[in-house]
Formats: sequence, structure tokens, C-alpha cells
Amino acid sequence: MRRNDLDICADILNVAQSGARKTQIVYQANLNFKIVKRYLERLTNGGMLDSEESRFYTTEKGVDFIENYRALISPMKALEMAQV
Repeated sequence: MRRNDLDICADILNVAQSGARKTQIVYQANLNFKIVKRYLERLTNGGMLDSEESRFYTTEKGVDFIENYRALISPMKALEMAQV
């Protein structure tokens, strides 16, 4: 199944929670550099990521996003598992 924008944002924010370089984010979130650049700009401008010395860190706002995202998709995953 294809990931949507919210899935990708959540993946990036998860990787960056303890601090990550762009290369780590690319590989751990399974993206390419061109796509990651766009998302990093979007998340930084939205206040969900901070960058220091070429490392990205998830902000408190980003952590809130991850928690809300998980709460939103949790019932959906349970439904998927029940249908299998």
C-alpha cells in the first residue's frame, strides 16, 4: 500500500525524535533525497522540526502530531487486521 503525506510526515518525525541527519532520514523513512528535502522544509516551516548543525530534531509540536497520528490510525489498523 502507498503511503500518504501524513504517513511520510510521521515517519520522518519518528526518525528525527532523537536527532538525525538528512541521510539517516532518507534511509530510515525509505525516501529519496529530493522528496525528503521538500518534507523537511514543510515540517520545519510548520514548527514540527528544528535543525541544528545539519541534524534534525522533532519539536514538541511534532511529537504531538505523532501522538495524534497514532491515535487516528490505530482503529484503522485494527480494522485491517480483523479483515485478514
